[in-house]
Amino acid sequence: MASGEIKHVVDPDSLPLGTVVTTSGRISAARMPGYAADTPPFARDELVALDEALTYATELVNIRFSIYIGDLGDDPFAGATAVLPTVPEPAHATVIAVSPDSHDVVVVSGRAVSDRVNDRVAQLGVTAAIASFRNGDLIDGLIAALRVMATAVARS
Repeated sequence: MASGEIKHVVDPDSLPLGTVVTTSGRISAARMPGYAADTPPFARDELVALDEALTYATELVNIRFSIYIGDLGDDPFAGATAVLPTVPEPAHATVIAVSPDSHDVVVVSGRAVSDRVNDRVAQLGVTAAIASFRNGDLIDGLIAALRVMATAVARS
């Protein structure tokens, strides 16, 4: 195989209608409105662990942490900033926004907590998450970011 060629493990012609193999090798499937996914993107134990980390971080420092996973658009910071008003108690919230396709991670905070979740704390959280993200483990990376950020805020 020449450099830059994609080796498909799945035959693209055998995929159902609305399903493709992306350039990264992932399988992406579109669903008709009203049809639930056959398999959720995360396992139940991963979601429980993420919920526990969110609860721990929120209770430790009285900041409403939220996670957003999805497309952040051409300007990831603007995309993450647009998510902030949609979370509970946005003035007292911090959002960790991840755009998996573009590999962007953005941390934005509400005005009441921006002095506590400053650039240094956000950078610590992103740095903690990157190792897991590189290994393809999104949930572990988010949990690491939450723990590190909450600990940094609690110690400051």
